[in-house]
Amino acid sequence: MSRDDQALQAAAEQIVRAQGDKALRPSIAGFFDEATNTVSYVVHDPATSEAAIIDSVLDYEAASGRTSNSSADLIIEYVNSHNLKVTWHIETHAHADHISAAPYLQEKLGGKLAIGKEIIRVQEVFGKLFNAGTDFERDGSQFDHLFVDGETFRLGEIEGIALHVPGHTPADMAFIIGDAAFVGDTIFMPDFGTARADFPGGDARQLFQSIRRLLSLPDETRLFLCHDYKAPGRDEYAWETTVEQQRTGNVHVKDGVTEDEFVEMRTSRDKTLAMPNLIMPSVQVNIRGGRLPDPEDNGVSYIKIPVNAV
Repeated sequence: MSRDDQALQAAAEQIVRAQGDKALRPSIAGFFDEATNTVSYVVHDPATSEAAIIDSVLDYEAASGRTSNSSADLIIEYVNSHNLKVTWHIETHAHADHISAAPYLQEKLGGKLAIGKEIIRVQEVFGKLFNAGTDFERDGSQFDHLFVDGETFRLGEIEGIALHVPGHTPADMAFIIGDAAFVGDTIFMPDFGTARADFPGGDARQLFQSIRRLLSLPDETRLFLCHDYKAPGRDEYAWETTVEQQRTGNVHVKDGVTEDEFVEMRTSRDKTLAMPNLIMPSVQVNIRGGRLPDPEDNGVSYIKIPVNAV
């Protein structure tokens, strides 16, 4: 780990440990979308009611191409009923399994839309795949803010820090807010393991290093996951765990698993996995900040499906 990395890690650890006063712990509500196995979060500072919405979901029916806002409306209802002020809409990465509802929520609730700076790499790769043309900007300008590794921010009186955790995709970020870390698709519940690393720009070795970075946080750090697929033998969905639980029990990456062992396991496992059902619409929209492609001359937006290209 370089000196810069060590400094960032120390800053992240300090933020977690500084939340010993429970008044500084964020209040967190999870919203599970079973259709995509995705968890969205509303995180707020109890003292100021400032809130962030993380990884929201737009309902999308692939067979008909219809969208709806029922999942997002549940979030709006929660925000309004708790008198929260939304200042951030945060995406941990450009999701391949669901479409973001951030533009709809931003219109209704205000706040800035943010993602990691490396989204520009994902835009470049998928802009070519979808033949998006010169009208599609590949500079992250579809977002209000691009977080960089180690950038600090505040949610009311609670301090946060953004960490770059590539491997699943080049752009994945984890957001530590107080004593809680929102880790996107890096890791799942201990009994299910870790995220795949075979998407364009993904890298199993990077993923291992990113996960170990997260698991270097204090044992008591609360980890909030973007997905749960209910491992065999478990009856209920779950999406909250701790650093300690992951270090002692994660079936893919617990303490004692070497980097080479993880890379061999992850690479072999990924070869057996089908592409996510909604990868084509999801990535195509999410690299645009959750906005559909511009309507064509008949007023209709279209999702492209590349044939024999991936």
